[in-house]
Amino acid sequence: MGLSTSKRLVIKIGSALIAPNKKGCSSRYLLGIAQFIVRCRERGIQVVLVSSGSVAAGAKLFDENQERTVTIKKAMAAAGQAEMLATWDKLFDFPTAQVLLTHADLRNRDRYVNIKETIACLLENDILPIINENDTVTTDSLKVGDNDNLSAMVAAASDADTLIICSDVNGLYDKNPNTHQDAVLIPVVNDITPDIYAIAGDATSLVGTGGMKTKIQAAEKAVSNGVHTYIVNGFNDAPFNMLLDGKNPGTYFAPHAKPMLEHLHWMTHTSSTQGEVVVNEEFSGDLLNDKIALNAEEVVGVNGQFSAGDTVLVRTDGGTRLAKAKTNYSSCLLNFIADQDSDVTAIMSNDQSDSVISNKGIAMLNS
Repeated sequence: MGLSTSKRLVIKIGSALIAPNKKGCSSRYLLGIAQFIVRCRERGIQVVLVSSGSVAAGAKLFDENQERTVTIKKAMAAAGQAEMLATWDKLFDFPTAQVLLTHADLRNRDRYVNIKETIACLLENDILPIINENDTVTTDSLKVGDNDNLSAMVAAASDADTLIICSDVNGLYDKNPNTHQDAVLIPVVNDITPDIYAIAGDATSLVGTGGMKTKIQAAEKAVSNGVHTYIVNGFNDAPFNMLLDGKNPGTYFAPHAKPMLEHLHWMTHTSSTQGEVVVNEEFSGDLLNDKIALNAEEVVGVNGQFSAGDTVLVRTDGGTRLAKAKTNYSSCLLNFIADQDSDVTAIMSNDQSDSVISNKGIAMLNS
């Protein structure tokens, strides 16, 4: 428990902490968080800050009676991002750096590696990365959607060992503490099961977009990567003092004893599928048991359009999701092969793999 062995952590701060009254940024709750970051750095712990708040910070500049369309929210994000960053910057006596991301950046392997290298370089030079989703340019197909899940992706990209997600409650309760006085805090979660998701509620703040469900999703991503994860109350200083004292101030999610390999974690939790490769039910048993390669002869259908190297969903013709995988073939070529009666190997060029998906490029799914 606590941060006694942590070397690199990611801390996620929500909009309700940045702009609690929707009247621009406020240092009311940020002073204690900034001091926590300073104390971590003094202990040799590298810190990456994932901060929401650009839309909430920029809202004061727009007519409050104006309909909040997508375009207006993007404009708010553009107007508020500078203020949000400046608010953080004035709380530190060391340099900070702005990193704006979209899901398109994270799900593209080359860009993902660039992000990893940039964050590592900033930390090596004692610069605090302040990361936010680039709300000004994102569309529904390109955005993560909430900074809880973004923080877990950043934890993986930055090779962090600890993730701290700040909330407006002390952690995960067995029922909503805002409506049930007898709600009991769950101090430790060793396994994120459907029962854990069932007790996760919705957002309670006026300005936040992430509820407890997204925090559980983020925790699941993080612990599968071997990251110690906490949900704590960000509205007072006590939880941060407890963390530095080696105590658990909220809900602690234990990391998997055997973390996923880095490229498989990225494929499972960060990359987006560009299409589907459908196999029959008989082959699915072999795939699940042996993680064997998938050959073109075993493909019974192709859905969507994708290129060689894209991530695809492998499922059965009955609809069971089996895996996410890197495909060696494009959808166009797979469809062409499916229409041929000749030997598949005669159709392929010499530099193509014999398998549609190799056993090193496949991440099995639980459901």
